[in-house]
Amino acid sequence: MINALGLLKRRRFLPLFVTQFLGAFNDNLFKTSMVLFATYAIFNDAAKEANFNALATGIGILPFFLLSALAGQLADSHDKARIIRIVKAAEIAIMAVGATGLMLARGGFINAGLAMMLGAVLLLGIHSTFFGPIKYAILPQHLAPCDVLGGTGLVEAGTYLAILAGTVVAGWIPIEGAAATVLAIAVIGWLAGRQVPPAPREGPPLKLNYNPLTASWRLISATMHIPRLFLAICAISFFWTIGSVLIIVFPPLVKNVLTADERVASGVIAVFSVGVAIGSVIINTMLKGRISARYAPASVIGMGIFVVLFSILARNWQSAPAGQLLGWSAFMAHPGALAVLATLLAIAVTGGMFVVPLYAFLTTTVEKDQTARTVAANNVVNAGAMTIGAIVVLFLTTGLGVSSENMLLVVAGMCLISAGIAQRLHRVCDREDACLPCG
Repeated sequence: MINALGLLKRRRFLPLFVTQFLGAFNDNLFKTSMVLFATYAIFNDAAKEANFNALATGIGILPFFLLSALAGQLADSHDKARIIRIVKAAEIAIMAVGATGLMLARGGFINAGLAMMLGAVLLLGIHSTFFGPIKYAILPQHLAPCDVLGGTGLVEAGTYLAILAGTVVAGWIPIEGAAATVLAIAVIGWLAGRQVPPAPREGPPLKLNYNPLTASWRLISATMHIPRLFLAICAISFFWTIGSVLIIVFPPLVKNVLTADERVASGVIAVFSVGVAIGSVIINTMLKGRISARYAPASVIGMGIFVVLFSILARNWQSAPAGQLLGWSAFMAHPGALAVLATLLAIAVTGGMFVVPLYAFLTTTVEKDQTARTVAANNVVNAGAMTIGAIVVLFLTTGLGVSSENMLLVVAGMCLISAGIAQRLHRVCDREDACLPCG
């Protein structure tokens, strides 16, 4: 196995990496700018802030329900590089809508601005639905089997580093700067996407099913009967359910519990992003290119332990004086700040170690002409799990009045369920000898 970072020198990998990096950066820059603006400049109520974040999350997930099956079929029946170019061209128009919404909200046209921003979130969900299967499914087509885990890890690490960059930028630039930046990055991403080498269809032509309900059902049925794929998809889905809860809870928690401003909120999310990237690289090194769930149970149990610790730290946090929010300097001077950031980093590192090998399962245990549909089936199930997570957050926070600190304990319990699923996956792999060695 070549050093995973050496893949960045490869013509068959670098353009894809840059394209997905810029896409993740842009998506996160826009969404974080929107959420921070709504949290700190529009709403002044923790429940309303959590509800808006949950609504935005649900809208962004909806396309995965309806269009993942079609996206997987198209990716397996057409040149994946051509689809990338079409999707990246569409991103320019989507960001024009989103940038207009940001400016309208900034100018005082709150309802119109929020409507356009949420509309852009929906369109970005469609964009991600069609790009998501490709960024993983194209790897076995462009890389040797020994390099797929390394490539998957780099894609995952790059995604979270892009989230880091987008989050930091969103917290520090004004809304006007965010609106201009998302448009510029969309154009650069389109140019990078044009450099991705061809990845034509492999296998016989497919007859496309345009009915979202029957297509999704057939897609999942064709995948979930395979034990190792069923368990991998279930484990990934629980992970993203956990992720959706954390994404919804974090901004209100930072504002109302840690009593910190939007720059600190972006920094907290950035630390989480760095941790997932680090975990992605660590697990590739530990497994030495072998696609295995060996360390997944321990990783997600560790994640749950650190989530509980974070909840304890939040409960014992000394709040800022009433009516004040801590800036970055004041936050870092707080006696509990380093412990909070270190715990968040540990949550993210263990999360990255858990999920990366599971994505590699999806693309290496099926034929190459089925990889995009397998990833798409995973996306449908993930979307369902994340939607359930958003609904649970709405019910617990609005209906039962559960605090952000207690929502973290719900997350910790979900980590235990993920560990059980991952342990079953590891046992199935041992029986079927399905884990792929490097050699």
